[in-house]
Amino acid sequence: MVCLVTGASRGLGRAVAVEFGSKGHKVAVHYKDRKDEAENVAALLKDAVVIRADIREPGDVKSLVNEAIQKWGVIDVLVNNAGITKQSLLIRTTEKEFDDVISTNLKGTFQVTREVCRFMIKQNKGHIINISSFAGVAGKQGLAAYSASKAGIIGFTKTAARELSGYNIMVNAVLPGFMMTAMGIDATVNAREAALKESLVKEFSKPENTAGFIYYLAGQTGITGQVFNLDSRII
Repeated sequence: MVCLVTGASRGLGRAVAVEFGSKGHKVAVHYKDRKDEAENVAALLKDAVVIRADIREPGDVKSLVNEAIQKWGVIDVLVNNAGITKQSLLIRTTEKEFDDVISTNLKGTFQVTREVCRFMIKQNKGHIINISSFAGVAGKQGLAAYSASKAGIIGFTKTAARELSGYNIMVNAVLPGFMMTAMGIDATVNAREAALKESLVKEFSKPENTAGFIYYLAGQTGITGQVFNLDSRII
């Protein structure tokens, strides 16, 4: 199985790449800025390629997908994980800040999915797993752009699932929960405390657990258009 993971240099993306690689699968490790970290991830895997791309740019996306196809001939699984956030109250969020988050999280997911689909349709198989967020369902104070982008990913996932099911391509979304990755650590103290307070088990989510679920889901058929909340916070 060949898996392309966007934003795989650290955090959840790293955990997903390692999960697939540890099971003997081929992994395309995507990064934008952290080349050394991406190469460190690839070094842990038996068969991996490191590819740089700015997923906001159509040309970069085409090169990203083409490089993986040229190496292995197929892409069986796409995990759209790359994302950024901006913590700012709505009234203080600039247009550029909003555009940057939407362009990376939502438009980036669209562009990579569209490009990968060209090959998955020919293969008549594939699984696309989009990383959304609890914030995209419940909304979060100070995260207008991020919440909007992650809500958009849910709508995009459901539409893509309807359009691609006839080609045996499964499309699902995962809400990983609040994790102490770089993004979680960079969150405000109030945001971390609120997530822990809302958690029924009073624990943060673990990237390894989410990666394990994503790996399981990627191997299933007949499950598409679903949103999986891997958290103890009730929506």
